[in-house]
Amino acid sequence: MLYSKSFLHRSSNEWVVFVHGAGGSSSIWHKQLKDFCEKHNVLVLDLRGHGKSQKLTTSNKYSFELIAKDVIELLDQKHIEKAHFVGVSLGSIVIKALRAQRPDLVKSMVFAGAVTKLNIRSRFILRMGRLLYSFLPQMSLYKLMARIMMPRANHKESRSLFVNEAKKVVDKEFQRWFKLTARLTAYLTNINSKPETIPTLYVMGEQDHMFLNPVRVLVDQDFASELSVVPQCGHVVNFEKAETFNHLALQFISRHCA
Repeated sequence: MLYSKSFLHRSSNEWVVFVHGAGGSSSIWHKQLKDFCEKHNVLVLDLRGHGKSQKLTTSNKYSFELIAKDVIELLDQKHIEKAHFVGVSLGSIVIKALRAQRPDLVKSMVFAGAVTKLNIRSRFILRMGRLLYSFLPQMSLYKLMARIMMPRANHKESRSLFVNEAKKVVDKEFQRWFKLTARLTAYLTNINSKPETIPTLYVMGEQDHMFLNPVRVLVDQDFASELSVVPQCGHVVNFEKAETFNHLALQFISRHCA
């Protein structure tokens, strides 16, 4: 079972579940906890191989479906029947994989720095990363990827967070996640092929040069989705502009509570 921590509200029946991305852990949400716990019940978790969920083993083929199934099993174990899901970066894909398997669990989705499609630049960068993986140490590659994704001076703290969290990930788990990127283009096309029916908010940094434009295109075609672009902000919106992200996310969730 995944490591998780629950924060119970004295009166609210609403649950918000936070899902981090590749190389992260539940600790990346520390700037969200106070504001969200004042309004709702909150569940944070560590995905398999990350944070304190280091001991999960499997003989199954590694996939986003498998990662999402871990989260579903955790929610079932905790008797959470429906929740609002908040994800960052590749965590957005895990939540969409969960939604595909169990849409009954999802009231709404909020994504920070969502990955919805790989443009030419991001496909090239990931391809180069897979080639360099044979030559570069894991952390050197992670630092390089962080610099490419978050290149500006005001992204420095986000880069540091990205790299420091990655140091906690077991080597085999990093290898598995990185191999998933080889199938990412096809997977994203498939999972985003149908119009979204669940209320969804994308909160993207204005300076997220790899992922913002594909989100713009998706939201233009999707009546259930909304986009908020945060000025002077990079990929990790919930960390870099936490106050703005918290306000937008909580406002959106409040509109979709029972």
